[in-house]
Amino acid sequence: MPSPSAPIRVAVPPPYVTSHGAKIARLHMYDWIVLVILVVVDGVLNKIEPFHRFVGSDMLTDLRYPMKDNTVPFWTVPIYGIIGPMIIMTSIYIKRRNVYDLHHAILGLLFSVAITAVLTDAIKDGVGRPRPDFFWRCFPDGVPAYDNFTTGVLCHGKASDIKEGHKSFPSGHTSLSFAGLGFLSWYLAGKIKVFDRRGHVAKLCIIFLPLLGAALVAVSRVDDYRHHWQDVCTGGVLGLVVASLCYLQFFPLPSDENGLWPHAYIRHIDNPEGGHTSATHSDGSPKLGADRFV
Repeated sequence: MPSPSAPIRVAVPPPYVTSHGAKIARLHMYDWIVLVILVVVDGVLNKIEPFHRFVGSDMLTDLRYPMKDNTVPFWTVPIYGIIGPMIIMTSIYIKRRNVYDLHHAILGLLFSVAITAVLTDAIKDGVGRPRPDFFWRCFPDGVPAYDNFTTGVLCHGKASDIKEGHKSFPSGHTSLSFAGLGFLSWYLAGKIKVFDRRGHVAKLCIIFLPLLGAALVAVSRVDDYRHHWQDVCTGGVLGLVVASLCYLQFFPLPSDENGLWPHAYIRHIDNPEGGHTSATHSDGSPKLGADRFV
């Protein structure tokens, strides 16, 4: 008697933008609406006047650093912190053809930057810490003026310079850099399987590169006398924490057995027609198709 043939195993078709893009966008419509709201809120936070913390004549010793141009202009932050990572994510989609990964990576990245921006600007406005170059913003001619009773500064510089002079804490350049590039580091860690226990230290170097770039931006903010060291340290922690939370909202840990793709794609493999069921068997092993694009 001939032995029974092995069961036929049909792989799940790749989820392209054309086949699944509209469906995924509809499922996350409210997420995109919230993202737009966050952008509007951040715009409002940038318009309002920050708290003008008291600055007395005896407090200017550490606030007399010269005003310098930005080594890293603010307009470059969206380029290396958002557009750059999106180009990398798109290139991975072109190779692997997984629209779940593309959509969730871009949405997570944008949320990471938007949430960080709102938190950063809200804290800036509330704290009102003077920048290290505040003296020259307040007295551009170098001639100080103080209140006779309180000894507080009586600024006569440009209103816009004085406004920005009260936004030292935390560093926006730093927080946004770590939000965007920190998310990219998480994303690359999952894609190249950094924690596969095979001991390839070169993979660690790859995911450290974005973090190194963010750290150099932070250093430039101190070198330009735009921020105190506490501002950049706090901004870095803030951006990296938000980036980590946003990544883990959409993706498993890079060390996870299914860490290559987002949670939603694993569910799609398990049930292509919809619904929410487990992506693993009772013994913890991945179900058929979980490594379809590995």
